[in-house]
Amino acid sequence: MLDHVSIAVADIARAVRFYDAAMAALGVLKVWQEPRAAGYGLRSDAAEDGRSYLAIRVGAAPADPACHWCFRAPDLAAVRAFHAAGLAAGGADDGAPGLRAQYHAHYHAAFLRDPDGNRIEAACNRAKAPSA
Repeated sequence: MLDHVSIAVADIARAVRFYDAAMAALGVLKVWQEPRAAGYGLRSDAAEDGRSYLAIRVGAAPADPACHWCFRAPDLAAVRAFHAAGLAAGGADDGAPGLRAQYHAHYHAAFLRDPDGNRIEAACNRAKAPSA
């Protein structure tokens, strides 16, 4: 459903360290960086319109605490790696990797707060992921 999203951060260097680690754990690489922003993933185009793209930009305070951004994980190992990498890069735990059966029987997710307090999630919806 989402094509792209931007997340506001206060300190771009600190945020880049965190998002480089968290996104790499999901197989999403940084594709550009400027002094006040960075981008991850690939933008959609006429040939490939199913892509997703994340930008982090220096801006105002983070989104409302009830708001969060969820990123697709290819498998359960990536959910766990996302959480571990985010913690190691200065994020805070907001929900350890695990099954969230209240969403559906195979919903595995992990939640983090980035260094600015933005809530992010990685989720795998597969019934049986290769690395499960």
